Parts: sequence; C-alpha cells; structure tokens
Amino acid sequence: MPSEPSPAETSTRLTHFDEAGRAAMVDVSTKGETERVAVARGRITMAPATLALIQGGQVGKGDVLGVARLAGIMAAKKTSDLIPLCHPLALTKVTVDLTIAAPDAIEIEALAKLVGRTGVEMEALTAVTVAALTVYDMCKAADRGMRIEAVRLVEKTGGKSGTYKAD
Repeated sequence: MPSEPSPAETSTRLTHFDEAGRAAMVDVSTKGETERVAVARGRITMAPATLALIQGGQVGKGDVLGVARLAGIMAAKKTSDLIPLCHPLALTKVTVDLTIAAPDAIEIEALAKLVGRTGVEMEALTAVTVAALTVYDMCKAADRGMRIEAVRLVEKTGGKSGTYKAD
C-alpha cells in the first residue's frame, strides 16, 4: 500500500489522476464557493499588410476583431465541451479584448469570472486561443504565415490556492 504523500508532494501532485494513474475529473463537491477570476493573454502576429487589411476593414469575411471577440466569449462558455476533464461552469462574466499592436500583431486578453467551486483558468485560456484562431481563419487567405504566440495565464484569484500573478 502506498504511503501518504508529503506536504511537498501534495502541493505538486497532478490532480486529474486517480490512485491508479487513470485520468479522472476532480471532485469539487466539498469545496466552498468563492469568487474566482482568471485573466489570460496571447497574441497573433502577422505580416504588416495583413494587419493593415484588418485595420482598414478590408477583410472580405467581415469585422475581424468583432467576430474574434464573440468567438472567444462563446468558446469560454464551451470549454468543458473541448477539454475532457473541465467542469461545466456557470460563468458570470467573460470579456475578450483585442488590441492592435502595430506594426504586425494583435494582442488578446480574456477575463473569465464566476462564483463557484472550481477555477476559470481554462475558460480564459480557451477564449484567448479561439479568438486568435478566429483571426487566423478570417485572414488566412491573405497570410498563412500568421503565428499564435505566448498564450498564458497572467492572473487568477479565488479558491484554496489563492492568488497567482505571472511575472
């Protein structure tokens, strides 16, 4: 029979595996409800000419930034359908902001929020990623060399593990 993990081992143990090492959804039923907020960021880089098309409203598929914003919000709400072990969540707020970073990028930031028993990091990360993928999809005819980069969690608050802020 395995021994109890030390406190150091417990803090770094992966939570999505059962005692036999099989993938498992975490049981959050005993956790208390707290306000939880997560912020993620990323960017999509492209040729300056592609960014100029977006800024000038000249992409044939429509308002790139507006569509990407909506896609990111919708994706956050569907995260548990995409990531197998994520809990379905009743999000209370999702924002996705896309900012032109001339000469060749769009910065994306997403915030996800709820009052609940589990965090919203995956929802914020999914929102950023799908918003970037939507920009790619809408602009790929002009620039197949676009790069989705630096998608990361930058802040999270709430829950047992408290606050996290990226350096």
